[in-house]
Amino acid sequence: MKLPNPLAPLAALLLPDARSDRVVPPSGHTSWLTLFTAGAMTFLCVFALALSLASGRLAHRWSDALARTATIRLSAPPEQMQVQTDAVLALLATTPGIESARALSDAENRALLAPWFGPDLPIEELPLPRLIEVIEADPGYDGEGLRQRLSAEAPGAVLDDHTRWRRPLAEAAARLRLLGWMSILLIGTAMAAMVTLAASASLEANAQVVRVLRLVGANDTFIARAFVRRFTLRALTGAGVGALAGMIGILMLPRADAAGGFLTGLGFTGAGWILPLLLPPAAGAVAFFATRRAALRKLREFR
Repeated sequence: MKLPNPLAPLAALLLPDARSDRVVPPSGHTSWLTLFTAGAMTFLCVFALALSLASGRLAHRWSDALARTATIRLSAPPEQMQVQTDAVLALLATTPGIESARALSDAENRALLAPWFGPDLPIEELPLPRLIEVIEADPGYDGEGLRQRLSAEAPGAVLDDHTRWRRPLAEAAARLRLLGWMSILLIGTAMAAMVTLAASASLEANAQVVRVLRLVGANDTFIARAFVRRFTLRALTGAGVGALAGMIGILMLPRADAAGGFLTGLGFTGAGWILPLLLPPAAGAVAFFATRRAALRKLREFR
C-alpha cells in the first residue's frame, strides 16, 4: 500500500499550476493590497520583535550589574569625612558576606554626575556625600545587620542595596516584552483581516468566472485552492520583502554603547537573527488559513 506523502499539500501550494493560475487574475488592486499589507505588517513585526528582545536584554544586563553590588552613602562634616570613611571601610572589611569595598574617587563621582551637570563640575567645592561601593560575596551579607552596625559606627552612612532599582527594571522588562508580543499578535490579526478582505473582493470580482467554472464541472475545492494558492504566495512574497527591509533597518540602527542607551541597543544578537526569518512563513500560514476561510464562505454564498 502506498503511503500518503505529508509534503503533498505543501508541494501543491508552492509548485506552479497553470490550471489554477488562470482562475485568479495575476494583477489588480487585490494583488497589490495583499503584497503591501504583508510587507508592511512583517516590517512592523521585525521592529516589535526587536523591541521585545532588546528590552529584555537591557533589563537583564542592568539587573545583573546591580544584583551583587550595593552603595553606602556617607554624609559627614568635611573634617570628619575621611575619618568616618576609614571607619566604614574597616567595618566592611570585617563583615561576613562582603567580597570587597572601596570609596569612589572624585573623578568617578564627576563621571557619575557628568550626564546631568556636565564634565566640568567642581566636585571639590561641593558638599557631596562620599560614596562607597560594596561588592557582595556568595553567600551574601545580612543587610539589616549591616545597617544597624553602620548606624552605630557612622550615623551618616546609608546602605542602598539597589532593590528599589532592580524591581522596577524587572517589571518594566516584563511589560515591554508583553507589549512586544501583543503588538505582534495585533499585527498578525490585522494582516489576516486585510488578506480576508482582499480575497473576498477578488472572489466577488470574479463571481462570473466562478459560476462558469462550476458549469464546466469544477468543484469548490479546486476553486478555493486556486485563490488560496495565489494569495498565500502573494503574502509570502510581501512578507519576505518586509522582513528583509526590517532587518536592513535594524542593521542601520546605532549599536549598543557603554552607557547602556535603550534605543542604541535595539536589534538582534547571535541566533536572534533567525527569528525575523520565521516571520514570512508565519505570514504565509496566516494568509493560507484566512484566504481558505474567506474563499469557502464566499463560495457558499454564490450557490
